[in-house]
Amino acid sequence: MSRIGRFELVVFDCDGTLVDSQHAITAAMARAFRDHDLTPPAQAAVRRIIGLNLEEAMAALAPDEDPASLAESYKAEFRRQREGGGIFDPLFPGAMDAILAIAGTGARLGVATGKSQRGLRAVLDQHRLRERFVTLQTADDAPGKPHPGMLLNAMAEAGAAPEATIMIGDTTYDMVMARAAKVAALGVAWGYHPAEELSDAGAAAIVADYAGLVPALATL
Repeated sequence: MSRIGRFELVVFDCDGTLVDSQHAITAAMARAFRDHDLTPPAQAAVRRIIGLNLEEAMAALAPDEDPASLAESYKAEFRRQREGGGIFDPLFPGAMDAILAIAGTGARLGVATGKSQRGLRAVLDQHRLRERFVTLQTADDAPGKPHPGMLLNAMAEAGAAPEATIMIGDTTYDMVMARAAKVAALGVAWGYHPAEELSDAGAAAIVADYAGLVPALATL
């Protein structure tokens, strides 16, 4: 198997790492809370839980409410927006070039995200990227982050060992998941958790932008 640096499998988080989805998520969250006669959470609070399993996220935002009921309202609103063409999650600047560069080395790419399979595939299809990834791991397939299940599944599907795998993400959940799966962790500074928190959670390095991603993978 080909590699970039020492890595044969490069796994990306989606929300906050590949795409900037905070606005669509915040809007759907606000509608879900209003449907339950609750005050919508602040955008900063929503940013903190992006990446978690949806019911865990709801429990964190509204500990006194039924997380399953809130999650169903959120999913219904998100489906309504997506089916109406109201959602477009833009790639972060430089993401496409970095993905193509990594793929060009022959290393394999994957995604591990708190999204559903349906939501992840919709995002990748928007950007014509689905075929670039050999493994798509979501909250449908394993326990949510920071449980290592998604990364363990990704390595099994791609045929990669932990020492040849790296997780790239913007939240502490990504870093802790990587440590639990015994793979390297690389933090990105453009996402939803501060860089210093990523370092404290186990990131081997932090990259400031996508221009620095490929060099970091080659030398980490």
